[in-house]
Amino acid sequence: MKISFHGAARSVTGSRHLIQAANARVLLDCGLFQGRRQEQDRKNRDLGFDPRAVDAVLLSHAHIDHSGALPTMAKLGFRGRVHATQATADLAKVMLEDAANIQVNDCEYVNWREGRRGNQCRRPFYDAADVLAIVKQFEAVEYGDPLLIGPRIRASFHDAGHILGSAAIRVTVKERGGSTTVLYTGDLGRKDMPILRDPEGPPPCDVLIIESTYGDRVHEEVGAVLKKKIRNLVTYALAHRSKIIVPAFAVGRTQELIMRVKELVNQGLVKPIPIYIDSPLATKATKVFRNHPECFDEETYQALTMEGDPFAARYIRYVSSVEESKRLNTMKGPCMIIAASGMCEGGRVLHHLRYAMGDEGNIIAIVGFQAEHTLGRKLVEGWEMVPIFGELRPQHA
Repeated sequence: MKISFHGAARSVTGSRHLIQAANARVLLDCGLFQGRRQEQDRKNRDLGFDPRAVDAVLLSHAHIDHSGALPTMAKLGFRGRVHATQATADLAKVMLEDAANIQVNDCEYVNWREGRRGNQCRRPFYDAADVLAIVKQFEAVEYGDPLLIGPRIRASFHDAGHILGSAAIRVTVKERGGSTTVLYTGDLGRKDMPILRDPEGPPPCDVLIIESTYGDRVHEEVGAVLKKKIRNLVTYALAHRSKIIVPAFAVGRTQELIMRVKELVNQGLVKPIPIYIDSPLATKATKVFRNHPECFDEETYQALTMEGDPFAARYIRYVSSVEESKRLNTMKGPCMIIAASGMCEGGRVLHHLRYAMGDEGNIIAIVGFQAEHTLGRKLVEGWEMVPIFGELRPQHA
């Protein structure tokens, strides 16, 4: 058996791990790399292996740093199956469509600006046709069911509790002299998190490939701490008429934030504040959440059955059109705008940051991990001037 790593080794994004054994090649995840522009462009066009030689992909979950390069696989000739849970397959479809759309739109904007300066144009990594091609190659599996990949390779998926449909993947290869079992965790969730069931205990294995983004720290008690922080932010925004800009991953973190705010309002601990979910992807992803209650923990399932929609309230508005999104830029606070991308590398959040960050009365709330060299990391590190759409802008919020 040979295992080679083509992303997320000594880095965080772009997970791609290739197992070669029993005359077969099985790829664990195929994510987009995020970071410095030139390095990002190179690593997302050249995956580090020949997609035509890959027999199957096992997809742990739908986050773009784990799934986002799959359309490139199809574009470069991959014709095998992509195995994932049904919830992951449904989420990945809308997330990859969104990723293709963002790439095309961002390239058009940058090329329009750079073309006026006589500079070379940028190209998207893939387009909607490539997404459609790879989605047709998806094949859904159930947690715990055995999956036969080849005569001597079996796999199974186990609930990882990270996002809807996420899984740790166990691969067993029978070769001359015995068998070897590899366990790939993908990204692991934690116990007692909202919406999802707790992660399963890991099955036995001979080789462990484990994510370690937060491997060097002990987490706080998330629920109480996060609710206290949200309460303080909302109270401040109401008092100072601030806009709270939240770059958030459209899948998982956005839904968690909505539920935390609803809990605070329902408990009378904070007054309602207008919340705008300005992400077509988050809107579509929330619909996928509603379609997969089998992934919910008991608390969320009861909320769904007793209270109706756990992701809706009179003060929460899902924004779809570009025109409505643009109106948010000139709207006065107090309000909260939740928009993708979570690392501020593309999408509508860039426009909201551009308009809001010049006012020290506004708030930028970072609620997820920010990879090195991303705009989100620059904000966390306190850069006074940050690049947005290739132009340096002052950051006072």
